[in-house]
Amino acid sequence: MKNSIMFILGIVISLLFLVFPSPILEWFYDDNEFSNAMWNESLYFIAALATVGVAWLMALGFYYVIDSVRFSRWYHWLIMAGAAAIISPILVYILIDYVLSSGGYDLSTQLFNFCMRDVLIELMLFVVVSFSIRWWSVNCRHTPIPE
Repeated sequence: MKNSIMFILGIVISLLFLVFPSPILEWFYDDNEFSNAMWNESLYFIAALATVGVAWLMALGFYYVIDSVRFSRWYHWLIMAGAAAIISPILVYILIDYVLSSGGYDLSTQLFNFCMRDVLIELMLFVVVSFSIRWWSVNCRHTPIPE
């Protein structure tokens, strides 16, 4: 029962982030021009989708694709979290920079700051997703924190 509740909670948190990306992604103040450009080009959803997608794919990769006894320690989980924290902001930067550049905006500094915040959000989502799906893994269910 606990496993199912954790799984549903992980899905709900991910969906809430997808439904309400702009308030969460603007927790820290952004330049008005950057915020307006992100809003007008509907880029908050794209950033949220990339962030959630990377978190779920990396966690699924760790718990179900790799799922090895040799790769089931807390520091292996930390490597996957670090990889997700590197991949997500790079992906978000590439996607958003392409749209903003084609729209004539020059907001690379603000976009870089935005992507640095995305690292923190990615790590939080990776932890949530990890705790929601780890229970059905064969070899990694006790990673990163044993029951």
